[in-house]
Order: sequence, then structure tokens, then C-alpha cells
Amino acid sequence: MAHGDPGRHVAETAVSMLEALFTQSPIGLHLLDTDLRVVRINATTPAMRGVVLEDLVGRPARDVYAMVEGDVEALLREVLDTGVPVQQRIMRARVDGIRPQERRFEVTALRLVDPDGWVLGVAVTSVDVTERERARARTVVLDAVRGKVGRILDPAVTGEELVEAVVPAFADIAVVEVVDAVIRGGDPPVAPAPTGTPVMRTAFRSTHARPQQAHPVGEVRRLPAPTPFTQALADLRPRVVPLHAAAPWLSADPPVAEAIRSAGAHSLLVVPLALRDAALGIVSLYRTGDSAPFDEADRELAVELASHTALCLDNARRYAREHTVAATVQRQLLPRRPVSHASLETAYLSVTGADPGSWYDTIALSGARTALVVGKVSGHGLNAAATMGQLRTVVRSLTAFDLPPDELLARLHGTAGHLAAERGHLPLGDALRRDVLTADCVYAVHDPVTGRCTMATAGRLGPLVVRPDHTVSLPASPGGPRLGTAEGAPFAAVDVEVPDGSVLVFTSDPVLTAYLAEAPGPLPSAPDYRDRPIQELCDALVYALPAGLGAGDAAVIVARTRAFSPDRFVAWPIDPDPAAVALARRRTARQLAAWDVDDETAFNTRLIVSELVTNAVRYGSPPLELRLIHDLTLTCEVRDTGSDAPLLRHAAGVDEGGRGLFITAQLAQAWGVRYTAPGKTIWTEQSL
Repeated sequence: MAHGDPGRHVAETAVSMLEALFTQSPIGLHLLDTDLRVVRINATTPAMRGVVLEDLVGRPARDVYAMVEGDVEALLREVLDTGVPVQQRIMRARVDGIRPQERRFEVTALRLVDPDGWVLGVAVTSVDVTERERARARTVVLDAVRGKVGRILDPAVTGEELVEAVVPAFADIAVVEVVDAVIRGGDPPVAPAPTGTPVMRTAFRSTHARPQQAHPVGEVRRLPAPTPFTQALADLRPRVVPLHAAAPWLSADPPVAEAIRSAGAHSLLVVPLALRDAALGIVSLYRTGDSAPFDEADRELAVELASHTALCLDNARRYAREHTVAATVQRQLLPRRPVSHASLETAYLSVTGADPGSWYDTIALSGARTALVVGKVSGHGLNAAATMGQLRTVVRSLTAFDLPPDELLARLHGTAGHLAAERGHLPLGDALRRDVLTADCVYAVHDPVTGRCTMATAGRLGPLVVRPDHTVSLPASPGGPRLGTAEGAPFAAVDVEVPDGSVLVFTSDPVLTAYLAEAPGPLPSAPDYRDRPIQELCDALVYALPAGLGAGDAAVIVARTRAFSPDRFVAWPIDPDPAAVALARRRTARQLAAWDVDDETAFNTRLIVSELVTNAVRYGSPPLELRLIHDLTLTCEVRDTGSDAPLLRHAAGVDEGGRGLFITAQLAQAWGVRYTAPGKTIWTEQSL
């Protein structure tokens, strides 16, 4: 067999490799001739995307690189004339796009010479190092704040030091507003800050020659609500807010809206000044003109800057005992983060600052289900917070028994009655003896497998269901008596279909619920239910509430349903025959392999299925069913129509059986029994 010319083969390979380099390299490659005209350029870099290469070949460097700041042609001419390369020089460029932005490129240029010494041209490489340079700039800003802010223990001076450190290095405009009580040495409010908390503008700085201020430095005012500023003071969370004329919250604060339009600001970063759950103030950072919008890294840096500034502002704060203790107790008793399954996104929300007697909770149940709870205890202050904590703990305890919503509220009603009776035995001079203990509560269970939500209410509360077509409904559930009253009317549960993309809204204030249920209201007009971040949906809900609504302090849960993936759930009928045990094991093994479950968990699951199915065949009542659910945990469920409860027992050493449920309990992370109509479900959960 004849072989071709090896040299020709090598040359062809070299040409092919060069072609691949220009078409695949993520680094910008540019070749220019001795007249500094483009010979070849690759289009794989972000700056060259959408550019027709044929339009660039033959054009002079000054035209092709017009986006680069500085005299690029003079730089390349110097390299061509002297032969001294330019290495890793940082250059700025304005890159076109949906929004033109400034990028940083690390440029290296060197002269190309052939083996005979003839100058061929210039080769240029460019690497986009924008993010690296931004990270470096953020570090410089953080070091500056740590070194300059807090040198003088004066709240007003601290704000001035902060804005000097961040403008223009991090933002184009910076505003610091501190709670007026902190300025005067008083006690700052514990978050969520009450609506109308007076704040003083202590510092302002701008890169504009003649900036327009919404409010002068030194002015004390009450922040109009709702705005991103009041929201940040309420939940102590930073937020990046794109600025556009249609933003609904701008109408709440016309002076600020006018100042934003005058400055041409397009991005706002609001960061609370917070320390140990207390709101000391807020920092508002703006970017204008061609500056890049704030991103997630900017928000993280701003949190660090605000944390350091808050420490400097905190000079011997003292809290009013009753308010501080009540607020602290409530924040400790309430969950900080909602429990969410893949099929249910949830977020907590406080409107005007949650009263110590209001509570919310989300609780993970077996079978990928989630319980949602919102309630409100009568009274105020520490006593209301303490009672709220007791009732929330009781609800948490009762959920371990997988009770239906109506039965759970019935038992909670009994507990509230006992607590109310205990007040009657307090000393005659105790003011708490004269306060009647009552509470409203709504308890719902969302089942993603069936796509339904079962709920029951005590008192005047009721959830709202917003379906994907934006229709809002208040389920017609007959409300039971308020918790703690002498009324003994039974509680009733209602079953509601919640298709994929539905939004559930639970509030602790019936006035707020009634307003949200009206048409037209903020819920039907809120866009992007399916894809909008749940926290943004919460903020939009608050922005849409009118002033003077008359709603009291309210705790709110907003939940959005997602369809449960059908390939994450299987159910098989079981014949009441001992041979069904082996079949169930084989089916389980195949399904776990399809889900790529690890060997140890799969082995344990087969044992669990074997024991549960064996017990169902021996002691259960047909029809029987085995279900496997692959969610955050691996759930095994065996259903039958019998009502006999399984008993966990420890078999004696000589017994030949009786260890099935004990083995199951040892292998599973959790197990239990859930009674339904008709029959029961024995379930286990294992960590994945």
C-alpha cells in the first residue's frame, strides 16, 4: 500500500490545526499585516459574536477596534516598528448589545517575523477579564470601607465615610439613611421595622456635577410604603431593583422617582443596615448611564459593606424591654426559611411588620406533601408571642401523626381551650387574666402527586387560589370556630384542585385576604406567575396594596405549585398472595436502577418493600398498592383498606418472626402510618 508524502501530510495537518484554532479558540485571535489591516480574526469571543468576518478582513485596525478606548493603532504600530511586545495590558472597550456595556480585555501583541527576518505583521490575543477585574475592584472597595469607615463613632460621619469609599469605585450615587432613634442614641426597631419609622438622610454622594437630591442631607422623614426601601427594612434582605418608568412603587415616593429620572439611573441596590435582627437604616446604591447593572456578586459585596457599616453604627443600643423581647421571641419561634419541595415553591412575607401573635409555617410531610399554616393569636406583645409559640409547637407535633386538616384543627382547638382555661387561674391582679385567648388558623396540605390541596380553617381566615389563567377564588370551606372559644362546632375540610402554576396565598388578616380576592385586584394583574421568582412575586404583591387599606399586621405565605414529574412516581397493585412479595422486590429493583439510586439505599429499600408488602399481604385488607416516590427523599408507601394499626415490637431471641416493622424502622430515616378514607398507608422515608 503506497504512502503519501509525509511532509505534505504534516503541512496539511498544520493548516487544519490552524483553522481549528481560529474557529474554536475561546481567546480572541487577531492577525494584522504590516499596514495594520486585518488578515484574519476569530469570531468565537463574545465581543465578536454577530460580526461578519468578511466585513472585517482588509479593514484598518482603527476601524475594527473603534470600540476600544485609547489609540489602538498607535500601540500596534509601536509593536510593529520596535518588535517589543505588549504583554497582558488591560484595555477597556464598549461592547454593543441589547444594552451597551463596558468590558475589560487583557491584550497581548507581538510582531511576527518569518525565518528570513521579514516582518509579516502583528498577532494580537485578547481575553475578556471583565469579571476578574470587577472582583479585584470589589476587593479594593471592601478594603477601603474596612479601613475608612468607623474611624469616628458618629452615625452621621459613618455614613459620609461609607459614601466616599463606594463612589465612584462601586456606585455612581450612594445614599445612607439611618433610623432617627439611632442618631439620637435611642433604640432601633427590631425587624420588620414598623411602617413610618422616622429615618434621617445622613450622607449623599454622586459622580454627577450637579446632582438632584430627592431629600437634603439632615432631613428626617418617614419612608413612604411600599417601596424597595421599606421592604428591605421589613425583611432585612438586600434586593437588586431594575429601574424603569413603569415600576409601580415609584408612585409612592415622587421626589425619589424624579431624582432617579434626572440622574438617568437604571439599576438600584438596596441594602439594609442590620445587626442582630435590628434595623439601623438602609444604604441605597445607584448606577447610571453606561455603568453595568448590579449583579449577584455586587449584592454579596454590598452585604459585606453594610455589615461593617452596621457594626460601626451600633453604639450601645438599648431596646425597650417589652418590644424587644416580644420581637426576639417571635423571630426565634418562626421559621427563617420555608420548606419547599421541588413541586411547591414557598416564600414568607410580612405586611407592615408581622404582629408577635401572627405565625406562619411550612412543614414537610410524607409522600412529598407539604403542610402550610398561617394563624393569628389575639393580644399583643410578649404574651401573644408566647401563646403563638405554644400553638405553633402543637401544630408541629400533631403533623407527625399525619392527621387530616379538619382533625388536626379539632385537636388544636382543644389545646387552645386548655391554655385559655389556665388564664382563669392566674392571680386577680394579673392583666393577662382579663385577656381572652382566641386564635384564627388555616391549615392546608398540598399533595403534588394528585395535584390537590386539602384545607380547613378556624375562624375568619381562608386561603386564596390563583390559577394559571389568573382567576382568583376563595375556596368555599365552612369555617370552624375560633380556637380557644367555647364553641364546639366541627371543623370541615375542603379539597381544591391546584393545577401546575397555581399560586396559593395564605394571610393572617381577613381584611387583606378580602382585598386580594377582589377583582380587579393585585393578584389578577400580577404577570409571570409561572416563571417569576417567588420573592419578586411577594414584593409585587406588597407594592400593589393601596394606602389606608385598613389591614392590620399580617403574616403571609405565597406558594406556587409545580407539576410532579411523572417519571418520579410509580404505583403498582399488589395481589394478596405471598408470591407478590418477590414481584414487588423485582419491580422496586428495576425502578431504583432507573432512578440511579445508590446501591446501599437500593438494598435497604428492597428490604423495606419486602417487609411492608409481607405485612400487607398477611394482615391487610385488599385492595393493596405499593407506591414509590422519588423527591428530596425516597418514599415507600403500602396501602390497604384495613384500619388495624401496625405495632412495632421487639421479637424474642427464639421467635421466628415479628421483626419486620422493627427492621423497617432501623433502615428508614422516618416511618409512620397515615389513615385515609378508606384504610391506611404505611410509609417510610430514606435520605438520598
